[in-house]
Amino acid sequence: MELLSWQLGLPATFACLVFGYLLGSIPFGLILTRMAGLGDVRKIGSGNIGATNVLRTGNKKLAAATLLLDALKGTAAAAIASIWGIEAGLAAGLAAFLGHLYPVWLSFKGGKGVATYIGVLLGLAPVMVLVFGVIWLATAKITRYSSLSALVATVFTPVALYATGYGKVALLFAIMTLITWIKHRANIQRLLSGTESRIGEKG
Repeated sequence: MELLSWQLGLPATFACLVFGYLLGSIPFGLILTRMAGLGDVRKIGSGNIGATNVLRTGNKKLAAATLLLDALKGTAAAAIASIWGIEAGLAAGLAAFLGHLYPVWLSFKGGKGVATYIGVLLGLAPVMVLVFGVIWLATAKITRYSSLSALVATVFTPVALYATGYGKVALLFAIMTLITWIKHRANIQRLLSGTESRIGEKG
């Protein structure tokens, strides 16, 4: 019952969703590449606005900045809203994640969400970021697939959250994990066919 109960009122929930979505929808990858004079990042590589595609411009610092900012917008949304309670943080965190995936400013075509997923996790259950990181690194060391490492880490995250007493947060991350897998369906197809690029491998 505790897992499903929701006590945040409708107006407050709506406000948190709008706040989180607007913050999450800021396309930092596009903004930074344009400011750097590198043009529209959506016209290269995968057409994605995330850090992985920004890296295809050859600018590692810009890619790192994109990764950090895409994560921090999720952290900010969840942490700020959590001042009014965990349910407010959950609503804002989910909305920030969805805002990154489907930004209204870019015809709802955004990133794949892993950085923002981690950022929301940092805002709601900071210790669990270490769990995510360890699983990602272990999988990456064994397989050298970045996408697979992220997918495996997202599966274990809600399990670890639930096991350590973060019931409502675990439910949120189970939903976010499902969405993340859907957004990575092309990567999953390439992994199954053996055509996915490995870490450090030239395209």
